[in-house]
Amino acid sequence: MKSLISRLLLVILSLFYSYTSVSFAQTYPDKPIRIIVGPGPDSLARIAGEKITEDWGQAVIVDPRPAAGGIVAGDSVAKATPDGYTLLLSTGSYTINSVLQPKMPYDFQKDLSPVSLLATLPFILVVNSNSPIKSVKDLVASAKSQPGKLNYASSGNGTPAHLAGEMLKQMTGIDIAHIPYKSAAAGVTDVLGGQVNLMFVPAPSALPFIRANQLRALAVSSPKRYSVLPEVPTVAEEGYPNFAIVGWNGINVPAKTPANVIEKLNKEFVKIMHQKDVQEKAIAAGFEPIGSSVDEFTQFLKRDIARSSEVIKAGNIQPF
Repeated sequence: MKSLISRLLLVILSLFYSYTSVSFAQTYPDKPIRIIVGPGPDSLARIAGEKITEDWGQAVIVDPRPAAGGIVAGDSVAKATPDGYTLLLSTGSYTINSVLQPKMPYDFQKDLSPVSLLATLPFILVVNSNSPIKSVKDLVASAKSQPGKLNYASSGNGTPAHLAGEMLKQMTGIDIAHIPYKSAAAGVTDVLGGQVNLMFVPAPSALPFIRANQLRALAVSSPKRYSVLPEVPTVAEEGYPNFAIVGWNGINVPAKTPANVIEKLNKEFVKIMHQKDVQEKAIAAGFEPIGSSVDEFTQFLKRDIARSSEVIKAGNIQPF
């Protein structure tokens, strides 16, 4: 008898949960949505936020929290109420931190759920326009003729740009010194000034200097050519077929967010990222727009974590 009553209670609770979950999804959203950003630019959050407001009639607040390379932003979303009103604009820093940082206040894979991969962007391998290095082949030859003399900048230890440089070292067998800066802009400034030889720069940050002929683009880090600079080869095309690393922006939510709310968010972001005007704005900002399914983003994250783990281990990269 007790067993029967227990089973009935479970059925009733299950039905109640299903009903309240469906009811919540039908009324969601009925208040402002917050997108927490950090690190990196907030351009996609603002572009998408405007469209969400148009479609759903709710304000979208873009909340920059760049401290600690995204750890603060990620932790705040991971510990937020899982109701679909607090979103994270995630980047490659989150997958790298999940591997590199031994004492994270949250678990990226367990405490956050993927919603959609919004867009990717390549890193552009650049040198000063006055540099004698005009190709990846020139770079490798120069580095091998004077081991340890050349150096490369990054926006900080353990950042995607740092990993791109380490991947280049590992695949080409060259010895070049890493110089971490506090930001991509600071690193670019020293490449422009001649204090640093080269750098993998996020496309949006590199484009103005390339167009002004102040930086020379040697290659892009992505597996295929960058639509904005179709004449620039990939590192893979230059003789290193396994080289591929991209920056990206995605949307994550707290792990216990109801599945039907995640589905509603996913459909909205996919719709937004496939609109012509949004794609034009994203491309102008340096991104390659995507808008993926939840499963596609989940698989993307797994590959990104595996790639980061491999480079970090091979390069013996230590946390900052």
